[in-house]
Amino acid sequence: MTRLDESRSFIPVSIAVLTVSDTRSLEDDKSGATLAGRIEEAGHVLVERAIVTDDRDAIAAHVSDWAYRADIEVIITTGGTGFTGRDVTPDALEPLFEKRMDGFSTLFHRISYDKIGTSTIQSRATAGLMHQTFVFVLPGSPGACKDAWDGILKAQLDYRHMPCNFVEIMPRLDEHLKRGGGRSA
Repeated sequence: MTRLDESRSFIPVSIAVLTVSDTRSLEDDKSGATLAGRIEEAGHVLVERAIVTDDRDAIAAHVSDWAYRADIEVIITTGGTGFTGRDVTPDALEPLFEKRMDGFSTLFHRISYDKIGTSTIQSRATAGLMHQTFVFVLPGSPGACKDAWDGILKAQLDYRHMPCNFVEIMPRLDEHLKRGGGRSA
């Protein structure tokens, strides 16, 4: 079972939030605000929050720019994970993942199923690693953002979470580069 190891100190993670929408602004973006609030409430650093339109190239460019920034360790996107013609976030980002995190989608759908039943299959939530930066691609609803944060990300982005968490492996994400393999920046 999971637990918090209180003998470990909390380590804040630097996180950026990108909302993908043709209609929202920062003022009325409930999903981005939900994530931002939970990030800060947990003690992490919200480095940047932005909105980009449902455009494959714009999404890929924005997330790629953030992934190469040294001050951003995690990127969370919200929106564009459905099946309509404008839902292109997974299509824009998955080709850029150096490693896919299939378990994220599986666990997200398990949590979501308990809340919305079979409607969870209408989301293509996904996650992966891009230039040693974790990228999580969430649906655009505040409820889905709450489910992903509360049910997965809050624990995995807490260094005290046991038996393992993402924070403890962050320093090792580029070890293949240090050994001379893989790609360089």
